[in-house]
Amino acid sequence: MYQHVTHIIFDMDGLLLNTEELYTIAFQNMCRPHGKSYTWDIKIKCMGKKAQDGARYVIDALDLPLTVDQWMEQLHDQLESLFTQAKLMPGAEKLISHLKSHNVPMGICSGSTREGYLAKTTHHRETFSIFSPVVLCGSDEDVKQSKPHPDPYNVARSRFDPVPSAGSILVFEDSPNGVESGIAADMQVVMVPDPNIPHDLTTKSTLVLNSLEEFKPELFGLPPYQQS
Repeated sequence: MYQHVTHIIFDMDGLLLNTEELYTIAFQNMCRPHGKSYTWDIKIKCMGKKAQDGARYVIDALDLPLTVDQWMEQLHDQLESLFTQAKLMPGAEKLISHLKSHNVPMGICSGSTREGYLAKTTHHRETFSIFSPVVLCGSDEDVKQSKPHPDPYNVARSRFDPVPSAGSILVFEDSPNGVESGIAADMQVVMVPDPNIPHDLTTKSTLVLNSLEEFKPELFGLPPYQQS
């Protein structure tokens, strides 16, 4: 059913780290003073986008009296206190360690800014040092359009050395925008969606899992986990 792959690109927020729930808290903190609620309908639309694009969407959707710069400044104020609490999602460390032990090239493609990335990975430096390339769309001038456009994953692919074919890359995503981005870049995509995401927004992915713990590498021609 699935094409064999040689390279992996991971999204980060909500996929490797529990930062999507932290974003929800932060965005609610910023919307509440204006009498507005950051709902799941809005969240789904901006998940995976560049930080600035996500900010613009929320501001427009809720008609907030803020500029994108003001929004980003308020978000920055919460980075150290909130996002440094980020924890690895279930199955993430096991999968990353397994792929590393078999020398599978792995990269990151995130909508985050570099500043946000550093805050979120504060307590996970060793784990994230494994990834190369790391494409942070919120700070990367080569990424002209954010997810769901293919630019983010095309840029990430181009930074592997040597550059692999798109068909030999497996993408891991948690958001509908991210899934569409990977597919538009001609890659297979494993989706690990939040339970709040409607089922009809998960159907475009190659494979849907409840958790990274369920992933079977051998389905895509990768070395299987050793039986314990």
